[in-house]
Amino acid sequence: MSGHSKWSTIKHKKGAADAKRGKIFTKLIKEITVAARMGGSGDINTNPRLRTAVLAAKAENMPKDNIERAIKKGTGELEGVNYEESTYEGYGPGGAAIFLESLTDNKNRAVADIRHIFNKRGGNLGENGCVAWMFDKKGYINIEKKAVEEDALMETAIDAGAEDVREDGENFEVITAPEDFEAVKEAIDNASIPYLEAEVTMLPQTVTNLEGKEAEQMIRLMEALDDCEDVQKVYTNADIPEDIVNSMN
Repeated sequence: MSGHSKWSTIKHKKGAADAKRGKIFTKLIKEITVAARMGGSGDINTNPRLRTAVLAAKAENMPKDNIERAIKKGTGELEGVNYEESTYEGYGPGGAAIFLESLTDNKNRAVADIRHIFNKRGGNLGENGCVAWMFDKKGYINIEKKAVEEDALMETAIDAGAEDVREDGENFEVITAPEDFEAVKEAIDNASIPYLEAEVTMLPQTVTNLEGKEAEQMIRLMEALDDCEDVQKVYTNADIPEDIVNSMN
């Protein structure tokens, strides 16, 4: 498995997303609330971050009422929790880089819990900046090869502004600048090309190959971080073999 496929693809292959839909909804609601507050508007047409968050929620089939309540909490129309944004960086087994985003109403609790998870699972929480430089913020769309002809995908994506269309095993990966993500995704939607995932994410510039016990430990560390209530998203440059991912399902 390519390290460029990120932790979200590993979760997809492990079937973790469906098993933890409640936690996914909680994280999406946090993001919608903060996006509405930080963007100064509950209108998705004038608030790009909110628009992206709402699209992500709809992709997970979140009910419309839940989305609207989250927006109103962010704009102050309904009483809500004030979340603080932070990022944390560190290393996992084998020296793999880990970058995570947090939204929390208690920063002291968040950092204590995150440090505990790193220590317990064979990782090491580092200083800010220790691994952030290894990642680039990009739009990312993952499509199975059997779903589309390469030439058709290439034409659709590049014409809409994608930076690259590349192969990763059984999938195609469409890479965009963050500001071009929505236009490229819309073009792919309009072409009726199905995809496994579509998001603005942090892609690693290089990968760290993990095998055996280190790969298994890394998956357990990433799962524990992903389960933390104060963690929104987790990214890694770990390259984990397909057979190890499958064996841990």
